[in-house]
Amino acid sequence: MKITIVAVGKIKEKFYREAVAEFQKRLNRYVKLEIIEVADEKTPEEASEREKEIILEQEGARILKHIRSDTYVIALAIEGKMSDSIAFSEKIRLLGVNGTGHLVFIIGGSLGLADDVLKRADLKLSFSRMTFPHQLMRVILLEQIYRSYRIINHEPYHK
Repeated sequence: MKITIVAVGKIKEKFYREAVAEFQKRLNRYVKLEIIEVADEKTPEEASEREKEIILEQEGARILKHIRSDTYVIALAIEGKMSDSIAFSEKIRLLGVNGTGHLVFIIGGSLGLADDVLKRADLKLSFSRMTFPHQLMRVILLEQIYRSYRIINHEPYHK
């Protein structure tokens, strides 16, 4: 299976980049992994609702350019469905068994995701009702994907 992560913004902090690189290395034995970073928009300190909407639309258009019609899309959204690691691994396993060859995860920027992106998603997934920096969310997502493949392959790690 091929997994693509489309994320708004670049990772600036070295420790996040190192963690991402470590999980990319670990995942290489299970999947073909690609990470696509799309540019984020600067949000003015006291942005109006309309300004925020425009920013989301611009970031959303950049995200959607990287999503093909034949991919299964999971958008990370605070209002999405919550899951535990076992159920998440089972979802990934079943997608593969049922012929999904390309899985795309989307991580939004500081304002979240545009409605058009959420509408394109086959699944909206929430890791928590809390808000996390999108750089950290990339690490958390990669760790959970890695954990999933360890579970799927009955390998020690997840306890």
